[in-house]
Amino acid sequence: MSTSTEGLSADVALARFRDGDEVALGLVAGGRIHRLTADELGAADLNAFLECGDWARLRGLATSLPDDAWRPVADVTLTAPVTPRQVLQTGANYREHVIQLVAAGLSNGGFPADQAKEKAAAMMDERAATGSPYFFIGLPACVVGDDVDLVLPSTSDTHDWELELAVVIGKPTFRVSREEALDHVAGYTICNDVSTREFTFRKDMKDIGSDWYRSKNAPGFLPTGPYLVPADTVEPANTHLTFKLNGEVKQDANTADLLFDLPALISEASQTAPLFPGDLLLTGSPAGNGQYWKRFLKDGDVMTGTIDGLGTQEVRCVAE
Repeated sequence: MSTSTEGLSADVALARFRDGDEVALGLVAGGRIHRLTADELGAADLNAFLECGDWARLRGLATSLPDDAWRPVADVTLTAPVTPRQVLQTGANYREHVIQLVAAGLSNGGFPADQAKEKAAAMMDERAATGSPYFFIGLPACVVGDDVDLVLPSTSDTHDWELELAVVIGKPTFRVSREEALDHVAGYTICNDVSTREFTFRKDMKDIGSDWYRSKNAPGFLPTGPYLVPADTVEPANTHLTFKLNGEVKQDANTADLLFDLPALISEASQTAPLFPGDLLLTGSPAGNGQYWKRFLKDGDVMTGTIDGLGTQEVRCVAE
């Protein structure tokens, strides 16, 4: 569980924290947190604030509050920083990751390893030039903070990690262009899109393909946060992600490797259905999942995900 602002570079951020029997919205700055009132926020709730995105108001508030209005972040329990109505996930979107997967399949089909990787790379370059992103939907009920242990369902032993940069939507977003897309982003947060690999593809009806509902929507399968940072503090085209399992680096990548960048993802997603303030759009996970390492999650594992400027998320795994 993250209880510090280590790795959080934004001058201000938002977080939700447990205050007695309530979950409160807090302003984070300089290692401290302040419980926000609706008047201070300038909106009825978090999603209403994200629609207007008045971060300047919060920056001004952070410099004017007296010392006794704050408490150390380390003294509170943070939970998921967002309350989305919708969760949209992106599959197969890091070039090197997909090349690894495709090349492995080609190698199994008889291609020499070097030729398989070369062919896979050409396929991905063609997809980036002429194809479109691959989306699927998740359940908002799976969004939890890293204050909640990840309970590994006993139905399988193939539970896997997927560290991802997540877009938090600001203004309502419907059929926007790529040029307009980033104007609809309120901020960013960290997500770990946990998956049960055994359930990803249907065994009884192979022709219909993937079963993301069963694979990705067990309780707590979307640890999120701990912070929501303003959009203007992140460079989404050049942001580094690092995932560690029990202290060992398993994923180490940069968003520069995305096949479809954030403007492309947001624009394409909005062509089908509107996105609303506070909704999450996950951008894909890089190479280095458990499936690649042939090592899935076990009781007692600790997952640590860090994204430049967004802080660090730490989740402990427990057996059901």
